[in-house]
Amino acid sequence: MRKNYVIDTSVLLDNPSCIQILRNGAENEIFLPHTVIHELDGLKNDKRLAPIVSRVVDEIESHDYVKLIGANGKKNPSHGDQEILNEVRDAGIQEPIIVTNDKLFRVLCRYHNIKSEPFEQSIPYQSESQIYTGFTQEDDAFIPNSFTWIEGKPVMNITPHEKRLIDYEHKVWNVKPLNVYQNLAFELMLAEHINLVTIQSKAGFGKTYLALATAMQQVIQEKKFQKIFLVKPTIEVGDSLGFLPGDVDDKVEPYVRYLRGLIYKLHMLRGSKCSRIFTEDSTPQKLKLNADLFEILPIAYIRGMNIENAIIIIDETQNLSRVEARSLLTRMSHGTKCICLGDVEQIDNRYLSKFNNGLNWIVKTCLGEPGYGHIVLKGDRSRGPICDMVLRNNL
Repeated sequence: MRKNYVIDTSVLLDNPSCIQILRNGAENEIFLPHTVIHELDGLKNDKRLAPIVSRVVDEIESHDYVKLIGANGKKNPSHGDQEILNEVRDAGIQEPIIVTNDKLFRVLCRYHNIKSEPFEQSIPYQSESQIYTGFTQEDDAFIPNSFTWIEGKPVMNITPHEKRLIDYEHKVWNVKPLNVYQNLAFELMLAEHINLVTIQSKAGFGKTYLALATAMQQVIQEKKFQKIFLVKPTIEVGDSLGFLPGDVDDKVEPYVRYLRGLIYKLHMLRGSKCSRIFTEDSTPQKLKLNADLFEILPIAYIRGMNIENAIIIIDETQNLSRVEARSLLTRMSHGTKCICLGDVEQIDNRYLSKFNNGLNWIVKTCLGEPGYGHIVLKGDRSRGPICDMVLRNNL
């Protein structure tokens, strides 16, 4: 039975593909109230929503079957749910169904005897670093260093004519992957033809731990690189504590303390074989990294640097701006490999969103380059039961 769907702004923002989904081929009619266009116009200058609005407009423009209703020549129609109801009535649509995720609007529709329903396939709009998970379908356009599932096993697409079946499990610095996604992250980070890797995931899926294990194996054990640079944006969570005393190392210490803890944990996996990691006067309470192997690099001091023969780990890349990401990556010269880690759902920089942050910009601009790889980590294992509980319930 042919249905007449009227789409609300909330649905378009939740899933811009709703137009095509509700159309269901050519089975149903799609109507768009003039008030919705005005609401979108008012949101296009919002930095957080501008990319979503742009995608919505592209979707509307690409489907010529969408019918605009309302306005009737008025230059400044009133806005809001009531105006949408008026436009639906004035258009004379037979048995209209207003599709909205606004519960209060659905109550108003019921009061006016107009049928409404939520859009069941609504999903939060995702950034490029979330949409591209590192996997493609066999009939998709070729992306270098992407993965494809073939008969239940991952295959790495290196070039259009070169593929690699990943039917083996990595063991890096005595660290074994907990699932196939971690194993594929190792594959990207260890691949000699890949210079730049980005890894996106929610909290607790081992991004930093895997990257450090990879760096320590390639620098300390295999001696493929000379040094490890650790970079982390100094963005505070919550209220600022103000200026910190001491030199540069002292000021950066609170932001990188957890990195030292992870390095110590990896050190314990290898024991006395890796005594060079920390200085002789280090203690478990006060770990001092060997400056010949590790260097903590504050973002503020990167201008003019030239980094060679090193592995660079950028943690929490989502807290870098596009300019900062560009400034940092352009410091990297011959013989470098860079691993950028982050989660666009955990942005602490108030001037950034999940769309305009450094991690997303890297994915957006470098995707398709033969020396670049990206993966989104997934799986059942996380940091611990409390972290799992928070993620499961979307706190």
